[in-house]
Amino acid sequence: MPNSSPGPVHAKPDPIATILIRAAVVLWVIWGLVHVLAGVMTISKETAGAVAGIADAVDPAEFELAYHPAVGAVLNQHGFNLLWAGLVTTIAAVFVWRRSKLAIAIAAVVSGSFDLGYFLFMDLGGHVKFIPGTLMTLTCAAAIILALAAVFRKSPAQAD
Repeated sequence: MPNSSPGPVHAKPDPIATILIRAAVVLWVIWGLVHVLAGVMTISKETAGAVAGIADAVDPAEFELAYHPAVGAVLNQHGFNLLWAGLVTTIAAVFVWRRSKLAIAIAAVVSGSFDLGYFLFMDLGGHVKFIPGTLMTLTCAAAIILALAAVFRKSPAQAD
């Protein structure tokens, strides 16, 4: 008698959760690439230009000073951190697309930690314009919220 069992049952992914995850991925990729670019730009500029690029709501002429080389080194370290955070978030986004909860956690912690510091010291300090900085903070927050909504969403099959 042939085996009539249908084999393993694979639940069909919840279409709403899929949309939420994919939207989060798009936002994290945008955030990551913007931060990679910001890191490269910060490292490649002289100290005054790097500070003016970060604190874009301040008149760039106010930064035309003689800086100790250590200040430039600190800014280059910041640029390096922007670059790696952008790369890690972008790479994690690839795995978020595949619904990896670990990748969601990595992307959320890395991007969220970076933007929390930015929000506290740059946004609240009034040193930056809305675009691109504050917009990237909102992009990051939206990605985190969308991904968490997808993870904790009860699918229609679970609602029964």
